[in-house]
Amino acid sequence: MSNATVKNVLIVAGEASGDIHGANLVRAMKKRSPRIRIRGIGGERMAEAGVELIVSSSEIAVVGLTEVFSRLHSILKARRRIIDHLKGNIPDLLILIDYPDFNINLARTAKRFGIPVLYYISPQVWAWRRGRIKKITTRVDHMAVILPFERDIYLKSGTEMPVEYVGHPILDNVPHHLDRGAIKRQLGLNANYPILGLLPGSRNEEIKRLLPLMIGAAEILSKKYPNLKCVLPVAPTITPDLVQSFIRRSSLDVIVSTRDIYSVLSNCHFAFVTSGTATLETAIMEIPMVIIYKVSRFSSWIGKRFIKVPYVGLVNLIAGYEAVPELIQGEITPRVLADEAIRILEDDSKRRDTVKKLRMIKGRLGSGGASDNTAKIALEMLADKR
Repeated sequence: MSNATVKNVLIVAGEASGDIHGANLVRAMKKRSPRIRIRGIGGERMAEAGVELIVSSSEIAVVGLTEVFSRLHSILKARRRIIDHLKGNIPDLLILIDYPDFNINLARTAKRFGIPVLYYISPQVWAWRRGRIKKITTRVDHMAVILPFERDIYLKSGTEMPVEYVGHPILDNVPHHLDRGAIKRQLGLNANYPILGLLPGSRNEEIKRLLPLMIGAAEILSKKYPNLKCVLPVAPTITPDLVQSFIRRSSLDVIVSTRDIYSVLSNCHFAFVTSGTATLETAIMEIPMVIIYKVSRFSSWIGKRFIKVPYVGLVNLIAGYEAVPELIQGEITPRVLADEAIRILEDDSKRRDTVKKLRMIKGRLGSGGASDNTAKIALEMLADKR
């Protein structure tokens, strides 16, 4: 595609992880074709990468099914705004990043207007509602998947839609070199052992449900380990005040950081991690963890009936077995969390075995380059649209 031709792209990412991956994709596209104009839904990182935001993703990010209802007005408002923009400024390409219900419906509107659709990071059709594959294949022109087993699922469905495995985008975020000593000093981690990572999630609902449990477990650990330090990386979608409101109720020494998750994890010996992309980021850093997941009772009830996977954690799904422990709903208590940490902190053999498993999982994620690979697909689609 000639740089002399300005192409308009609409991109939609409704979650914090999508904001990160979207930002990397936009940079990769602009590096190859600087004159592309990109607008859409995203967060601070996508804005910094050059996306003109029509709606902020912080307005529509949710977790669980019942939580959608509390944000329904904002979600419907965002949908109207993005569709009005799409109709009034028909783009040359629509890029959708995860956020399935919103984006699959938007793809239908794009199809009516003859707008090519690239879906980057597939909805989790392997976990539940596999029937969505039919909708996706009739509305999407090209699918870029990030997990090695996803391509086979689409191909086995008989779809003629091109499906390409591009690798996992989180590998694009991993720093090539981390000076752990310098990071330790900058964060004020003067304790040698143990350092505990608290990763309560990227949504307000997750913080409210899970951070108190993590803090409770850390308080138990602090009695056994007086030098315990806790580090908590705050996602861009979360205001530090919300996190601090829970920390202030405790006597724990918790360092809250806005640095990248890899830097924060670099000195950790163990981590409590909310199910999601953060589990893979923790695995890449080879940090033993326990995965936790908790939603409303109704969301959990629905999930048990429709979600057909043996594990909730991506780490375990990729491994094909329980490489790290995971706790769901009522199983999560501060005592149980603390006990899981102690098993690793006190047993060097178990720790080495866990790290070995995490290293294997890291290898299955590929060698990086997902953003570049997807950018090439996007630019080819733009070039094909005459």
